[in-house]
Amino acid sequence: METVQAIFLALLQGIVEFLPVSSSGHLVLVPAVLGWQYRGLAFDIAVHLGTLAAVIVYFRRDLRGILVAMAGTGGPRARLGWSVIIASVPLGIAGLLFAEMIELSLRSAGAIAAATGGFGLLLWLADHYKRESLSETQLRLLPVLLIGFCQVLALIPGTSRSGITMTAGLALGLTRTAASRFSFLLAIPALGMAAGWQLWQFAASAAPVPWATLGVATAVSAVTAFSAIAVFLRVIERIGFWVFAVYRVALAILIVYLLPLDYVISG
Repeated sequence: METVQAIFLALLQGIVEFLPVSSSGHLVLVPAVLGWQYRGLAFDIAVHLGTLAAVIVYFRRDLRGILVAMAGTGGPRARLGWSVIIASVPLGIAGLLFAEMIELSLRSAGAIAAATGGFGLLLWLADHYKRESLSETQLRLLPVLLIGFCQVLALIPGTSRSGITMTAGLALGLTRTAASRFSFLLAIPALGMAAGWQLWQFAASAAPVPWATLGVATAVSAVTAFSAIAVFLRVIERIGFWVFAVYRVALAILIVYLLPLDYVISG
């Protein structure tokens, strides 16, 4: 892979990974329009590790407090830590059982466009009719499980893991900031599981590894993702989610306009 392509796609991945805009929608459209080949499993691992590092570093103080609370002091932070773990279980189980089947059957441009636009409209509805009464530390077991099961829908390309968990959080009464923070914390086990599974697959591959290019891609995705999280959390209460919903619908229309509906993304 060309280094310039790797940097551009890592930059794109870092921006869209944590925003509710569908990373699959972007990563099917851009390479297809520009005529680029599938970037490869090693590249996927690199950018996942980069974005995972970004969210861990950004929430390092929160994570330290959560771990201390879970180890003994208890309270709201401990409850938040257990909420993240519990909400991640459905995704882990579904990923092991159904991820490959879903990926093989729903990788067409038409399916990704439908998920990108459809779940974008759900995001707008959840934001428009939000109640905004809870913080992420006030979630009880049932809402946590509901968010966890909604996160399973992120296995469908075009859904957006961040988008569906923020949508569920808003619908269940979280504030915009709380829904976003909980979604970002959920990204840690989600990205960890994705990177771990990909590393397991990669271990069986004999493909050559362009370490320098992958190192650059990891760094670029990490820095970009960190910046995206910081900016998003600063502005989301002011701008709301409607901007992202409109963007998703526009992206879905663009995918349908530029690509055949049966175009299948590689990888």
